[in-house]
Amino acid sequence: MNDERWMRRALDLAAEAAGYGEVPVGAVVVLDDQIVGEGCNRPISLCDPTAHAEIQAIRDAAQRLGNYRMPGAALYVTIEPCTMCAGALVHARVENLIYGAREPRSGAVVSAAELLSNPELNHRVSVRGGVLAEPCAAVLREFFASRRKTAVSND
Repeated sequence: MNDERWMRRALDLAAEAAGYGEVPVGAVVVLDDQIVGEGCNRPISLCDPTAHAEIQAIRDAAQRLGNYRMPGAALYVTIEPCTMCAGALVHARVENLIYGAREPRSGAVVSAAELLSNPELNHRVSVRGGVLAEPCAAVLREFFASRRKTAVSND
């Protein structure tokens, strides 16, 4: 039940990203049943290629917690993380990753790569996918359909 609660907050943040003209992805870090970090995609508006929703949420949590390590924390994100974001989960020592929709092109957890399954990593992240997968995927489909429609009408 809480997984859906936290993913709905991540979906709210994805809508915020769309309002900035960004790909609509949202993420929250939860520790002890409380949100300790939030983020949405901002690479375009911040001119920062690392400003993915997961990174923004991890940075926010680190500041709030006063620690760059987050044992016991869970990260909820609307789409399967990329390689950079999966690596950040390991470095931050996040315990659980819960994502909504799969990302077949750049998902680095189960789709294009399985980074978190690498036995050489010094930290294991538990993974659960598919939480509110359809609403998470729908937000992305609608965003890109709108972009394609705008591109066609501008031709």
